[in-house]
Amino acid sequence: MVENRQTKQAMIFHFAKYQGTGNDFILIDNREGAIALSKAQVAWLCHRRFGIGADGLMLLETATGFDFRMVYYNADGGESTMCGNGGRCIAAFAKRSGIVTDRARFIAIDGPHEAVFGAADLVSLQMKDVSGIRHFDDHSLLDTGSPHYIAWKEDLGAAPVFEEGRRIRNLPEFAPGGLNVNFTRRRSTNELEVRTYERGVEDETYSCGTGVTAAAIAHSGEQTGAFDVSISTPGGLLRVRFEKSEPGAAEHVFLEGPASFVFEAEITVPEPIPAIAGLKR
Repeated sequence: MVENRQTKQAMIFHFAKYQGTGNDFILIDNREGAIALSKAQVAWLCHRRFGIGADGLMLLETATGFDFRMVYYNADGGESTMCGNGGRCIAAFAKRSGIVTDRARFIAIDGPHEAVFGAADLVSLQMKDVSGIRHFDDHSLLDTGSPHYIAWKEDLGAAPVFEEGRRIRNLPEFAPGGLNVNFTRRRSTNELEVRTYERGVEDETYSCGTGVTAAAIAHSGEQTGAFDVSISTPGGLLRVRFEKSEPGAAEHVFLEGPASFVFEAEITVPEPIPAIAGLKR
């Protein structure tokens, strides 16, 4: 384990950067419990001009009965719900750190998960079972560890992802937490394209793991059976497999795709955090 240390003026620690289909994360080994970050510190670390730059930050911590605990923060500094691409990346981080070998069993905010490592940097992550799926004329609503609004589009390239995504994310009926908005185009019976407006980042991201999982399940509509869906995102390809024994629920859900190491380094977090209000990430 790399030593982390804190002075009266600043916190100094080692981190790794990972990305899963362009969804990028800061990973910190916190098994000793020495790292306690404020919302402002997390936001500064994730800032793409003043910090490292990332869609989110994760602490890997100890958890009885599991290989580790995943603690996830959005880029705005707030602790958030489950992140599918983040789950695959923290599993890859645990493997590279020697914590696990061929598979990882960990606990996250939405419950237990298991990750299995494939060839190269491929990671298959078991997601939570899903229930309470609701379909409407032009969208679907479901929770795959994080809440998602699936907006069906014919022309995904022309979709106003930022403007429309922000509007839907902040609708009163989804308050106070809001949700993620996934603009989705059906290519075929088992192929989708997805662009995502992600809450907490408050912008379009290259990919969203729980989002493509939600889109794939919503795409199955009222059908039951076993499904295997390929999803194209701006950051790359993902695969979602699941089963449905009834129309409104899905089980044995797996999100599969690459989780790649980018770099590692040591960083000094200033105290106090510089004022950066009003500057875009």
